[in-house]
Amino acid sequence: MDAHAIRSFSVDDGAMAVVVAIAFIFLVSLLKEPTRQRFMAIFVAGAGAAYLNGGLGLWEFLFTGVATYVAYRGLESYRFIGAAWILHTMWDVAHHFYGHPIVFFVPTSSAQCAITDALIAVWFFAGAPRAYDVLRRRGGAAGTEGCNAVTTLPRAKVDSKN
Repeated sequence: MDAHAIRSFSVDDGAMAVVVAIAFIFLVSLLKEPTRQRFMAIFVAGAGAAYLNGGLGLWEFLFTGVATYVAYRGLESYRFIGAAWILHTMWDVAHHFYGHPIVFFVPTSSAQCAITDALIAVWFFAGAPRAYDVLRRRGGAAGTEGCNAVTTLPRAKVDSKN
């Protein structure tokens, strides 16, 4: 595989990727358990197929099979959903250097996706807590500064088999 022309990655590209990850986490945090885990297992399986015909030939099909299996295991475990996002991160990097960008008219989209996906993976490895509850516990939500009686909700059951 030959490397293709790669546009330089700017601070703005990285910042946008972080903003997308944070927005995604907040939106997905709106889903209640177990819907959040099931939805995200299905979502990351679909993300695994995003690069079909992305310029890496038969490797695309092998990756999609592996990503789909790991995402399926995510129906039972957030760790597998996190692992599926890490796999997708690595695939993003491969496409940034050797394949086609995930969004054809944004040359750095695969690199941006790699940053976004890695941040989402970290969230899943942390048990995918509701972002709103994390802010409330840390006193970062509006109106909670100086409040000593912030209630924390119990965390959702993360893994049932692992």
